[in-house]
Amino acid sequence: MLAMRAFNVELSRRGFASALAAGALSLALVGCGGGAAGAGSAAGSAAGSAADGAAAEPVEVDVASLKGPTSIGLVQFMDRAADGATDNEFDFAISAAADEIVPKVIQGDVDIALVPANVASVLYNKTEGAVQVIDINTLGVLNVVTGNADVTSFGDLAGHTVYMTGKGTTPEYVMNYLLERAGLTGQVTLEFKSEPTEVLSALLADSSAVGVLPEPFKTAAIAKSEGKLSAPVSLTDVWDELAGDTGSRLLTGVTVVRRAFAEEHPEAVAEFLSCHAASVKAVNAAPADWAQAVVDAGVVDNAAIAEKAIPGCMLVCQTGKDMKAALGGYLQVLADADASAVGGKLPADDFYYME
Repeated sequence: MLAMRAFNVELSRRGFASALAAGALSLALVGCGGGAAGAGSAAGSAAGSAADGAAAEPVEVDVASLKGPTSIGLVQFMDRAADGATDNEFDFAISAAADEIVPKVIQGDVDIALVPANVASVLYNKTEGAVQVIDINTLGVLNVVTGNADVTSFGDLAGHTVYMTGKGTTPEYVMNYLLERAGLTGQVTLEFKSEPTEVLSALLADSSAVGVLPEPFKTAAIAKSEGKLSAPVSLTDVWDELAGDTGSRLLTGVTVVRRAFAEEHPEAVAEFLSCHAASVKAVNAAPADWAQAVVDAGVVDNAAIAEKAIPGCMLVCQTGKDMKAALGGYLQVLADADASAVGGKLPADDFYYME
């Protein structure tokens, strides 16, 4: 199980003075040179002032991520950490599902976790604010996949049955929201399957069929179809077109930190953000160079598929105000569909790590 399972399941005070955070971040930028530009507005603003304090002692940071796109953006960072090229000691563990990670975050066994966007909100509510979101790591990875040459835009779904997974979870809420924004409510039938492989079977059995699949399943499905299928529509692009004026984005994954850890070790959080940004930049820039590392990490089992899938995995490291606007708007859409999807209510402003 890869991205879809991760996509379907969607958990102590911002503490030290900003001068200390700035000094810590400047050290982190040295540890992951080249990552400063991608680290986002939060990291960039923190680096703007000087700090006089002594460098903090290195700490061990336990990082958990999910099999699928959320881990693909980490592979260069993982390599650097394994080579001892970071100031702090980052230990990475990749899990098949969010429900394997959530208890470890709650128990304090994981310091930083890459989880589905709505799971971060659920965690915040479940722990009464004991986690914060520090970045968006993956935008939307859902795509319309079909062998029907007449389907070239989202509007062309009118009159069709669309096969997909995720009934009663975020994919369904996202699809219904986009159909409403496009004025297609009642014109498209959603038929849900339990696994992406069942969606693929339906597409291969009927050349006119239409489905929705996430990366890397989308790329694997197109390869398996031997040219019969294509992915003419990205739901992320559709969201930007139909709801871009709200400031929200279609998201898959975010990164959370235990608030107590962030307060005690702001320099480690700063280094994580810098190294994460540098890693995302490297992987996006040269998919062929990092495809085997994705396989070695156990994310996918085929380097050729990984190379082709990386551009569609929408890897980012978005922080600060842009992160808050994009994530806040996305969570609002989910909450409007089903409040339980975000843990019963939207998180408060202190959910967003803005150092």
